[in-house]
Amino acid sequence: MTNDRAYAQYDIEKKSLLVAYLLWFFLGYVGAHRFYLGRPLSGMFMLALSGVILLLTLISFGFLSFLWAIVGLWWLIDALLIPGIAAGSNYRTADRLLGRR
Repeated sequence: MTNDRAYAQYDIEKKSLLVAYLLWFFLGYVGAHRFYLGRPLSGMFMLALSGVILLLTLISFGFLSFLWAIVGLWWLIDALLIPGIAAGSNYRTADRLLGRR
């Protein structure tokens, strides 16, 4: 692949901080931003954790709703981690496309 084509492909594949933060803000409690940034395992874990907590909250008639603080804390910490995760993802994409492995 020529460098011009590689750079064009990089522009297509690179992860946008704006998109990542929008996903974080609106769907962050289910890990959508992590899926977008190429972290499917932690995204699945966050999705499963939210599902389990939702189920426990419903079964306990709201008594266990305080468990949402776990997801909320993770959600807030992710706000600080998103730039680094996106940079790492973009770096790996550039390495793959430009053959710098």
